[in-house]
Amino acid sequence: MTKAEASHGRLTLVLGGARSGKSRYAESLIEALPKPWIYLATAEAGDEEMAARIATHKARRGTDWRTVEVPHDLAAALGKLPAGAAVLIDCLTLWLSNRLLAGADLDAEVSALTEAVTAHDGALVLVANEVGLSLVPDTALGRNFRDLQGLLNQRIAAKANRVILMVAGLPLIVKDSP
Repeated sequence: MTKAEASHGRLTLVLGGARSGKSRYAESLIEALPKPWIYLATAEAGDEEMAARIATHKARRGTDWRTVEVPHDLAAALGKLPAGAAVLIDCLTLWLSNRLLAGADLDAEVSALTEAVTAHDGALVLVANEVGLSLVPDTALGRNFRDLQGLLNQRIAAKANRVILMVAGLPLIVKDSP
């Protein structure tokens, strides 16, 4: 992304499976831009393993990033950021899971997030899992989540200037428009 693209609110969606390199690649897109770099983190450390993953991500980013923990009210947090800030949201999948388990009105929340993403004045990179490429979940909750994630990805991809699918650490350009 160039400075000109960043100033015009270029929106990038980075999709992929688990351990596909999504986060690292998304970080590199933001780090190519002028600071400030803001990381909206949606993960919650529910156990030791997740706490270790979060710590690894934070250590990799270093001190040049401002991290804001936002497991739930992502649209409001995005709306409060400084104009022109380069922002990474990692990840929509964890955010959706958090909201689903909280019993939220997901139609309203996804609409609010879509509006906030569209309104952001600066570069914005969003990370999400592509969950529809694996086995069909064996529970109704799992199937519902998979379907909701697919719909969320479609809505954000429709708004995005660029969509990248990460496969084995390699970025595949799915969409690239001005």
